[in-house]
Amino acid sequence: MAPPRVPAPRQAHEHSCPHLAPPSASRCRWPQKFREDFEWIKAEIAAAKGQANIFLADHLDAATQAEIAAAFREARQADFSEILREAKSLLGAIERRPSSTPARRKLLRGTRILRDRLNDVLTIDFFLAPGRDQAITLLDKSEILLAQNRTAAKSTARKGEKLMLEKFRSRTWVTRPRPGIDRMSSAWLIRRFIDTQAKFVFAEKPNDQPSAVPFDMFGVQFSHEGNACTFETLLRRFSLEEQALVRIGQIVHNIDLSDNRFDVPEVAAVGRLVEGLRQIYSEDQQLLEHGMEIFEALYRSLTNAPPARQRRRGATSYIGLS
Repeated sequence: MAPPRVPAPRQAHEHSCPHLAPPSASRCRWPQKFREDFEWIKAEIAAAKGQANIFLADHLDAATQAEIAAAFREARQADFSEILREAKSLLGAIERRPSSTPARRKLLRGTRILRDRLNDVLTIDFFLAPGRDQAITLLDKSEILLAQNRTAAKSTARKGEKLMLEKFRSRTWVTRPRPGIDRMSSAWLIRRFIDTQAKFVFAEKPNDQPSAVPFDMFGVQFSHEGNACTFETLLRRFSLEEQALVRIGQIVHNIDLSDNRFDVPEVAAVGRLVEGLRQIYSEDQQLLEHGMEIFEALYRSLTNAPPARQRRRGATSYIGLS
């Protein structure tokens, strides 16, 4: 049997540090923050009996560092201005609430394309150009409103059928004390996409808060259904089909049900973060709010993540947190 092929140091580092690709003409210089990455690469090459040196290049003309930074900001500001203009146009179309499915799909496609463009510009915005925050905020608003509009036309019906958002606005929601992965993620989903004014309280039984909407409690409308966790139930009931939300549902499912159904590499890290918060915060409201921040960050990072594959049975299990 032939011995396994060991990648050359250059190949290994190209895989481990893809963001350190050779600069293009528009990226005439790496930011100083990458210096540490190169130091690590140098150390690893030396450990593999290789040789490496790091050279710092300086400009030869009279341009100052401030002038170079200003040139970068000017270029990115133009990019952000164009994205902001298109985002305003998209938001206006979304606010008119198109009723036809093709029109809604066109807006969804346009929003996704614009999000990809914004992410591309953000990766080369080394000096925080003007217009950055406005573009992010406006596109976030467009995506939230588009997600809400997609569910608003669904009819309210019995268990297992789609629900209308209007009946769940500005409500108080109740769940069990000591929230874990399913309750943290579900509370985030509720406030982010279903009821932006949602308030959360805690009780051992739904009847202890009769006017509140219960979730992730035994025998209530929004809880586990079959092999689905509460987060997945909420996604289905309110027709939330965005890929990033589906991905989060897969992560929550694996941790909460401990069945490793989906191949999602974030499971172990998210599970550890949730467990850490449960050890830090003894007060339920604080614990829930900080847990929701994890899922807001996770949602933003997964906007362009590929769909997960279902995991084969028999893989290593993770600790479930309910």
